[in-house]
Amino acid sequence: MSLMVREMAESEVGLVIDYFHASPPEHLELIGVDPVRLPKREAWRAYYEQVFQQPLERRETLLLTWLDDERPFGFSSADKIVFGQRAHMHLHVTLPDDRRRGLGVEAVRRSVELYFAQLRLKRLFCEPHAFNPTPNRTLPSAGFRYLNTHVTVPGPLNFRQPVARWVITRPRKLDS
Repeated sequence: MSLMVREMAESEVGLVIDYFHASPPEHLELIGVDPVRLPKREAWRAYYEQVFQQPLERRETLLLTWLDDERPFGFSSADKIVFGQRAHMHLHVTLPDDRRRGLGVEAVRRSVELYFAQLRLKRLFCEPHAFNPTPNRTLPSAGFRYLNTHVTVPGPLNFRQPVARWVITRPRKLDS
């Protein structure tokens, strides 16, 4: 295994778009996504073109690609970004065969490091569907702390659902 996490290139946004459009309804329900709310592929690609034109400090989202032996197996995105303060993280392993291979925890850890560095965050939140066991097992293993469970519509692709709210904070720098 040669795990790598890096910022996603604009040419790779099809990984995100294809993942959601190709997922069966049962999987979308498990992750809290309403298929009716998925943007058309062309509109979604146009949205990402605009995102990638923005400087990092003003982006609405930051995308990361997860690779195993240089093969993409998943991705993470950050949104609700307040640069220098906080953001919300999402995590997805794209193919069922790649799930439960033990890659998720380390991919999340490396994603957290990149988000903190690139966005200069103090706190990073993640709010997976409360009934989706995989991210709710992965997050504490990656260093996140459970805050609470509440009902909300987490984002523009989602239906109203219970979510488990997790947070990780930037480690304090030790005084020299």
